[in-house]
Amino acid sequence: MTRTITLAAIQFTPTDDVQENIDRVAGFVREAAAKGADVILPPELFCGYYFCKTQEEEHFARAFEWQDHPAVHQLSDLAAELGVVIPVSIYEKEGPHYFNSIVVIDADGAPLGVYRKSHIPDGPGYQEKYYFRPGDTGFRVWNTMKGRIGVGICWDQWFPEAARSMALMGADVLLYPTAIGAEPQDASLDTAARWRRGMQGHAVANVIPVVAANRVGDEQGQVFYGTSFITDETGEIAADLDRKEEGVIVATFDLEHIDRARAAWGFFRDRRTDLYEILV
Repeated sequence: MTRTITLAAIQFTPTDDVQENIDRVAGFVREAAAKGADVILPPELFCGYYFCKTQEEEHFARAFEWQDHPAVHQLSDLAAELGVVIPVSIYEKEGPHYFNSIVVIDADGAPLGVYRKSHIPDGPGYQEKYYFRPGDTGFRVWNTMKGRIGVGICWDQWFPEAARSMALMGADVLLYPTAIGAEPQDASLDTAARWRRGMQGHAVANVIPVVAANRVGDEQGQVFYGTSFITDETGEIAADLDRKEEGVIVATFDLEHIDRARAAWGFFRDRRTDLYEILV
């Protein structure tokens, strides 16, 4: 029996109203499910504006314990209704600690657990170290009802070690919710193309489909460049969105074919772990 998976990414412009954003994501999830999607990826921290561009104490109030987050509760119900997997990006509070996290909701509506962003950026417009501790979960791969998915978060997507780790753990696909756009310190710096190329490289090197879901639009002067995409296992773009449009993209993959291709390329067969001590 052929094993397939249909992946979807959502791209939209959030407001700063939590419920409005959850409702909009729910609408996009319904649209993606109607197109046959099994796994549907919203952008990073979609419940409000990207608040990390400055350091403001008031923004700590945006965090919830992951089990109590309204997006987790509401999208769990929707996942069960539609029979889809939804990785939900949240600002998480655990006691005195704060994380940038993903809660993976399975196709029966059950939350499978949490992944906490491993790599935390700190720079103009992206001052995340003020708000988030480095993740303490390690990389995780989720054995969902639709397939084994690895999920990294935004800055994680630039690190080949993260992609390779999740591939070694048996991921069928890699997913990256994202919030990235203008660089306020340099108006001439546009990272959209290299952002894509970095993840296309992960697809090639691990023979694995990759999905990246970004936000789009102008949030109080901070412009996010969208360009969300899905690649196949060769790094070719299978579906994408432009710098301005909101919507859903969908692509279907034959996982048995990809498994054979991965074995045939020999990237995992020919690894030389005895030579890689310098990596750690």
